[in-house]
Amino acid sequence: MELKEHQNPSTTSTPLKHQHPLSWYVKWAASLVLIVAMIMTTNNLYPYNMYLQFVGVSGWLWVSIMWNDRSLIVVNAVACAIFLNGIFQYLLKG
Repeated sequence: MELKEHQNPSTTSTPLKHQHPLSWYVKWAASLVLIVAMIMTTNNLYPYNMYLQFVGVSGWLWVSIMWNDRSLIVVNAVACAIFLNGIFQYLLKG
């Protein structure tokens, strides 16, 4: 990849806030939800951590579909399926 003299090689290739404002807010909200869910996991707050993780990866799935980023779509779709499976297993046992 050739960089022009004025280009910064460390700039992001993801859409910026002014380009896709809704996806920008959703990705940050989903990221914060996932961080809280990880904290809940380390504190063994089961099954609430799964619910939050599902919300977080669902948000990221929605954003990845808006961005048409196939790798993020695959990762987050699989994560949604895994968390749904865990949630259903928990509900069926309870």
